[in-house]
Amino acid sequence: MEKLFGYAGKILWIDLTTGDVSREEISADEIRPWLGGTGYAARLLFDGVSSQTDPLGPGNYFILATGPLTDNTVPGGGSLSVCCKSPLTGGWGEARVGCDFGPELKRAGYDFAVLHGASDRPVHIVITDEKVELRDGSFLSGRPVLEREKLLREQERLEGYSILTIGPGGENRVLFASVMVGHRAAGRIGAGAVLGSKNVTAVSVKGTGRIQPAHPSAWMESVRSAHRIVKESPNTPGFTELGTMGGYENSDRIGDLPTKNWQSNSWGKGEAVSTHFFGKNQVSSTGCYKGCPMKCGRKVHVKEGPWKTPLHDGGEYETVGSFTAYVLNEDVDCAVHCGYLCNELGIDTISTGAVIGFLFECVEKGILQEDAVNGQGLSWGNGKVLPLLVEMIARREGIGDILADGVKRAARRIGGGADKFAVHVKGLEGPCHDPRAGKTLAVSYGTANRGMCHIHPLETVAYDCAHLDFGLSSFGLPDPEKFERWDEEGKGEAIRILQDGGTLPDILGTCKFYMYVGITPHEYAAMLSALTGWNVTGEELMETAERVTNMQRLFNCREGFGREHDLLPDRVRSLPAFGQYAESTESAVRNYDLMLDEYYDARGWDRKTGAPLKETLQRLGI
Repeated sequence: MEKLFGYAGKILWIDLTTGDVSREEISADEIRPWLGGTGYAARLLFDGVSSQTDPLGPGNYFILATGPLTDNTVPGGGSLSVCCKSPLTGGWGEARVGCDFGPELKRAGYDFAVLHGASDRPVHIVITDEKVELRDGSFLSGRPVLEREKLLREQERLEGYSILTIGPGGENRVLFASVMVGHRAAGRIGAGAVLGSKNVTAVSVKGTGRIQPAHPSAWMESVRSAHRIVKESPNTPGFTELGTMGGYENSDRIGDLPTKNWQSNSWGKGEAVSTHFFGKNQVSSTGCYKGCPMKCGRKVHVKEGPWKTPLHDGGEYETVGSFTAYVLNEDVDCAVHCGYLCNELGIDTISTGAVIGFLFECVEKGILQEDAVNGQGLSWGNGKVLPLLVEMIARREGIGDILADGVKRAARRIGGGADKFAVHVKGLEGPCHDPRAGKTLAVSYGTANRGMCHIHPLETVAYDCAHLDFGLSSFGLPDPEKFERWDEEGKGEAIRILQDGGTLPDILGTCKFYMYVGITPHEYAAMLSALTGWNVTGEELMETAERVTNMQRLFNCREGFGREHDLLPDRVRSLPAFGQYAESTESAVRNYDLMLDEYYDARGWDRKTGAPLKETLQRLGI
């Protein structure tokens, strides 16, 4: 067997039903077509989880996935992906969290850990190199996230371990429950509910091994070169100083900020929100893993007042947007507090804000008669009710029990036409970027394998609005300067290449924000070649990404997804009901079917069904 450089070389299998632990070696031949991360995880999930498996049943896999570039020295290399069949969408599920868990898992000797079956008691998994223990985890039940971590470090003597937990949301099977590493979240898809269904309260890992590169000197030079690019990028200081919230005011200005449950794409209060956040809430910048040179994470707090909140990792654009514009709440302190609560309870901030906005509209339209919670009205702009609803969702109390299943199921249960403003694709609620700002995002939302997501695979609106090419022009990406942001025709090939390029970091095990500061497939290929000893090119990486995209698509096709599941809600395509773009007819998505046809043609997928064509799969070796 060819020696595998750059990888730990093993998969850890844990059968939670029996408690059996086994290890499987990975060969170069089987890993190279997929490379790792969400690529090889897609292969594992497709082969191991049969069609129509209950996502919350013992047959689902919960995969902890690293990539070959998951390494603290690599720009963005402090990454972990969790993959499973999503209980929220019923399809392919992936989520990334920036942390030291991924590199630690590799040092312990494993590229992947696959949890299957279900324990009959709460368990805490402890991985210490070759030693794998299933300890009692019942003492963690019901506790918030940071308290769990504190107890594990103190009572279980796990200082120096990287610790991954769920919160009460995962235990209560909230379908958008997150997996947490501290207050960093692998969110959106309900991975926390999957871990909760398996009765796993936490996973801790510590490794003492080292990953051996094929060419040590070339490896270190390729990593240093990547760091120089990041340091010299004119975009890096903005990420360090402002983080993702640096884009809030601009998103409002260009019509990229979903407002009042997507009734509009601008609010007009972006400057006021940003001024308060940076003046009152942001304390410092921070990296989410040891060695991050960009440090786009925020340390935030609410110093005083009714929403007094301790210093924590939070204050991301999506979180603040979901608890401000989405629900017309002008109290930024309250929004920051709600983000903290979501993290402590282990539920996704985006979906939580989205289901609350959906609730407000149900009440406004008279579909729901319940108009108050603990005396607080369920009305647009009432920040005081937001933390109450966050708690009720995480604990499945009252109306929170309905909302905990996401807007798609909630609309079906409530009825009365609520489905018309339940904004989702494939069951995943829409985030805080709006395709009425840039039309590539419309198709990317519709066709993203995990549902209505801006970042998996890529925030394509940056191509339309900021004219970023992410270093993909040498791989055939059309010049963004040739298009207006509201153009619809002729963008199918661009969307395909943007999606494949944006999938690469998830495969390689890095943070994709580094694509914004100059790291391209060429840099990834240089690092990977030196690390593995393979002659890897950027072109091979782009083909690998295309292969992975199609494998994830096949998983969804097998679960019954087709063209009808790639459609955008009418509201998201429609002219904004108010705001500065209410009269801009070009901002509406006018011919989505044309765009989808062009995209399918670029992908080599059947126009009627949306399934990959036989010749496409043959070309990719699937």
